[in-house]
Amino acid sequence: MKALLDTHTLLWWMTDDSRLSSNARAVIGQRRNGIFVSAASAWEIATKHRLGKLPNAISVVDQYFDLVRADGFGHLPVLPSHALKAGSLDCPHRDPFDRMLAAQSKLDNLPLVTRDPVFRTMDIAVIW
Repeated sequence: MKALLDTHTLLWWMTDDSRLSSNARAVIGQRRNGIFVSAASAWEIATKHRLGKLPNAISVVDQYFDLVRADGFGHLPVLPSHALKAGSLDCPHRDPFDRMLAAQSKLDNLPLVTRDPVFRTMDIAVIW
């Protein structure tokens, strides 16, 4: 199985947060699964840390590549096709990070591991 992590899911995994569902934890923890993190999540974490919305994320920002590598996750770049899809998604949700993750999930056929109910309205597969 392959899957894409939502930003909060990635952070909760990295910090062993109890809000991560047991199903999500099992999917992410299964080493034979291909787990991907989007460049959009790195951008979101750094942006929210800079704005003070994630004040405790400094270690994630500073060690992002090492943390992703240690867990065996793959990097998913943002491609022009993702950008075009994100910009043209027919949904009222305006968050650019969420729109990008939805576009990547859809175009790359990767279910999104997320707790956020907004994704259930975007015609993508969701794991939680």
